[in-house]
Amino acid sequence: MADPATDSALARLVRWEDAGGAWRVEERNENGVTLALLRCDGGELLERLVTADADVLALIGSRLRSED
Repeated sequence: MADPATDSALARLVRWEDAGGAWRVEERNENGVTLALLRCDGGELLERLVTADADVLALIGSRLRSED
């Protein structure tokens, strides 16, 4: 398993989605975004991803959750 401390935020998010996980925006501001990484079977919070990575921001766009 990849190390979240050294893995890129985009790679973590894409891997999360590829594994069937969902996400929702908890906070979005001028400093970046906080995403709640959720289980695919009920939405239980497993992790948070806090990032200002431009690639992640472009991927999520204005969506509030992965299902949008």
